[in-house]
Amino acid sequence: MTTVEVTRTITADPRDVYAAVADVTRTQRWSPESAGARWTGGEPGAVGSRFSGRNRHGPFRWSTTCTVTAADPGRRFAFDVTFLGLAISSWEYELAARDGGCTVTERTTDRRSWPMRLAGLVGTGVADRARHNRRTMERTLEALDRALSAPDAAPAPAPGVSGGGAAESGPEWTS
Repeated sequence: MTTVEVTRTITADPRDVYAAVADVTRTQRWSPESAGARWTGGEPGAVGSRFSGRNRHGPFRWSTTCTVTAADPGRRFAFDVTFLGLAISSWEYELAARDGGCTVTERTTDRRSWPMRLAGLVGTGVADRARHNRRTMERTLEALDRALSAPDAAPAPAPGVSGGGAAESGPEWTS
C-alpha cells in the first residue's frame, strides 16, 4: 500500500474547510479529477453514509462507491473507496487550527491489489497513481484555498452539521 500526503496552510476557519470537503457534492469545484458526486445512502456526511463519485482523466471516465469512515467537524473527514466491491483507496482530510486559518492535510492510501492496479491503468489512463494523486492533491488544496480565502466565500454547512448543506437539495449529480 502506498500513501501520499499533501499539506497546505489555508486562510480559512477549519469549520469552513470541513464544511467544504465534507460536502462531497462540491468536490469537483476544486478537484481536477472529480466530475461530481451524490449521496446514495445514510445521513449525508455521517460515518457510514455512502456516496457515488464520478471521476475523469483526459478521455477516461469512471465511478466509484465511497463510505464515510470519519466525520469530526472542523478536524477530520475520511472515506473509503471501492469499485465493484473491491478496495481501491482511503482518503482523509485532517485539519488543525492555527493563527489566521488552518493546516489541511489531504492523505490517500492506495489499497488496490495488483490486478486492480493493472485494471486501474486501463480504466483511468494513469500509470503512476501516487505521482498523479500528489499533483492533483496539490491542485485541489490550492483551489480550496482560493475558494475559501475569497472575500465573499461563505461555504454552506457540511452535511450532518447544523444548517444542512448542499446534500439537502437531493441526490442529483453536481457538475
